Amino acid sequence: MTVREILKMGDPRLLRIAQPVGGFDTDELHLLVRDMFETMHAVNGAGLAAPQIGVDQQLVIFGTDTVNPRYPDAPVVPRTVLINPVVTPIGDEEEEGWEGCLSVPGLRGVVPRFAHVRYTGFDPYGDPIDRTVSGFHARVVQHEVDHLLGKLYPMRVRDFSRFGYTEILFPGLDAAEDE
Repeated sequence: MTVREILKMGDPRLLRIAQPVGGFDTDELHLLVRDMFETMHAVNGAGLAAPQIGVDQQLVIFGTDTVNPRYPDAPVVPRTVLINPVVTPIGDEEEEGWEGCLSVPGLRGVVPRFAHVRYTGFDPYGDPIDRTVSGFHARVVQHEVDHLLGKLYPMRVRDFSRFGYTEILFPGLDAAEDE
C-alpha cells in the first residue's frame, strides 16, 4: 500500500469531471482502493475522491468506523467504497455545516448541503449500493461526489464571513490535523 500525494486547490486536475469506472473486481481497482484508504487514514480524512490523488475515475471512499479527529463532534460514518455514484436529494431541505478538505488544507467554511439524500453506485466487486442518509453522512457523500464533478467546497460557500483558517475559527482543534 502507498500513501499518495493529495492534490491541492489550484491544480487543474481537481476541476475535471471524472470518468466512470468500467471494470470491477480487478487487482488495479483493489490496489487503488487500498491506497486511497491508506492515504485518507494518514491524514485523518473523513473521505477521499480519486481525483484528489490525480486518478480521473468516479470513485470515492469515506467513513472511518471511529470518531474522526478532524470532526470530533460528528457521528461515525460507516466505511464505504462508492463507485460511479449518483446522489439524489430527498426534498429541498438544506443544512449548513462546517467543512474542510484535504485538497484545501488549513481552511474551513460553512457549506449548505441537502439534509437528506439517496445515493446509489457500486462497491469494488460491482455489487450495487443503495442508501438513504441524513446529517453528517449525507454531507460527507455530497462533498466527496462533488470532487467527481470538478467542484471543491469553497465553490459552494455562500457567506465568506464564515470561511477562514482552521486555527483561527477552531482554536481547540490542532490545525496540523487540517494539513
